[in-house]
Amino acid sequence: MNSASAALLPVNAVLAWVLAVLLAAAVAVTAVARLSPEQRFGRAREVLSAGLRAALQLAAVSAVIGWVVHHGAALLGFMLLMYTVAVRTAGRRITSDDTWWWSALPIAAGVLPAVALLLATGLLPVRGIALIPVTGILIGGALTATVLAGRQSLATLEQRHGEVEAGLALGLTERDARIEIARPAASDALVPGLDQTRTVGLVTLPGAFVGMLLGGADALTAGAVQLFVLVALMAVQAVAVTVTLELVARSRITAPRRGTPPPSPRWPWPSRRAGHEARSSAAPEDPAS
Repeated sequence: MNSASAALLPVNAVLAWVLAVLLAAAVAVTAVARLSPEQRFGRAREVLSAGLRAALQLAAVSAVIGWVVHHGAALLGFMLLMYTVAVRTAGRRITSDDTWWWSALPIAAGVLPAVALLLATGLLPVRGIALIPVTGILIGGALTATVLAGRQSLATLEQRHGEVEAGLALGLTERDARIEIARPAASDALVPGLDQTRTVGLVTLPGAFVGMLLGGADALTAGAVQLFVLVALMAVQAVAVTVTLELVARSRITAPRRGTPPPSPRWPWPSRRAGHEARSSAAPEDPAS
């Protein structure tokens, strides 16, 4: 064990025992307080599942990351895997219907330009040891912002449906009426990132800063890297929230209405399913009429 890891946390049986106790406490508190939308135990099971999955996934990543960072094809595949999992997670957190895949757009719209800019200016070297953590941080930030913006926008539109109808009655387009109602709620998705940036160094010392210090960097360099991460995250999340809001306003991302089957995504072209449903819904002409 090197001095940097020993200075943070020793990896031994005591650490495993403490992690198990903390996870059990999180599950117990969530279950006893019934911190779940249905006020039962669903969220407690999710807490347990998330903790166990995190342990397995980190163990797997730790085993392969040293090899991945030195192989170009594997590096690209690993980053695509991170993006795919983020899209799936964000989409299913926002909606349960088949429009979930639109969450790929806000995540990509936020992350790709930021990474491209960093690579083009030479600030981010084309090396796996740098690309993977930076890209992972940005994808994670875009994931969080997309989920919060999507869920809050859809919930607000459902609760304030009458105001949307009023906007339509006043002559607004459906997109404009929906976006005016959903925008304030979607903007709240930026609050966690803003609070993290405002309180950095005063309330928390984020991972990039601590990691740089443990790796031997001086405090000034570590602070500069952390500042870059926080500012890049704010830019990525602002783009992700904006694109998510636009998708919700245009009914590309929708929430299934209660008691009705999930709607199909609104494609810019007629789908086979839509054509089939149109044909099946057409009543045959009564020859006796």
